[in-house]
Amino acid sequence: MRGTLFVVPAEDLGWMLGLTATKVLRGTTRRREELGLDDAALDRAEAVARTVLTGGGATRDALVEAWVQAGHPTAAGRGYHSLFHLAVRGVICLGPTEGRAQRFVLAEEWITSSRALEPEAAVLEWFVRYVRSHGPVPAADFLWWTKLLKRDLAPVLGPACDELDVLDVDGVEHWVDPAVVERYAGARRATATPLLLPGFDELVLGYGDRRAVVTREEEAAVVPGGNGVFRPTLVQAGRALGTWRRPARAGAPVAVEPFGAALPGPVDRALPRLTRELPA
Repeated sequence: MRGTLFVVPAEDLGWMLGLTATKVLRGTTRRREELGLDDAALDRAEAVARTVLTGGGATRDALVEAWVQAGHPTAAGRGYHSLFHLAVRGVICLGPTEGRAQRFVLAEEWITSSRALEPEAAVLEWFVRYVRSHGPVPAADFLWWTKLLKRDLAPVLGPACDELDVLDVDGVEHWVDPAVVERYAGARRATATPLLLPGFDELVLGYGDRRAVVTREEEAAVVPGGNGVFRPTLVQAGRALGTWRRPARAGAPVAVEPFGAALPGPVDRALPRLTRELPA
């Protein structure tokens, strides 16, 4: 989705690609044409990939080398777009790693528990999952997230009401799982503790409109230059207070660049503990 690599349950990959692949491939047609990746070239790339990957897969480098040996050039982005094309079509996916290397496998060999969903059922499933993990949230954010269209979502909004509630927030419909509201009512204090979130965390990245977490000015500090690279954030009670980076010397707390003049006292005092709890 959106040209971004996502980790999804293996059994869901098929129906997710069934909803998104056509639009993604249509949107990258011009770039493939510029690279000379016509249907014949991509068919050759697929045939080689099926030969090389059958029975356990191969690393990216090994697959690219096989393409070169078979007369399928990979320079200037042709290798990347060949991989991209086969992945979006559901031919290949990432399997186990080999050391630090990516290992590609044939999806039909690797995924043995694929779920089959009709298009409307798939959209409903995805919408309910998104709302449960991100709500309260406007439907527009789900469309931004998946790049599906209003006409894809409209038929399932009625059935979605069987599982979700709709709230009015400043005149905008927000969807939410009522169980989330109930859980939050009993956990408000716990959810107000400060957190060091990594870059690309869903609390920030998971919405088309991020104003519940950061202002437009603060977002510019999280994504400097609008280049798509999200910096780690320090948040408290759902609001980002600044960005952070690992300490330059052992034993020191993380270095924080607050959005305001200074951090609240309790948050500042929590930084040594939060630093110690970070993964190595």
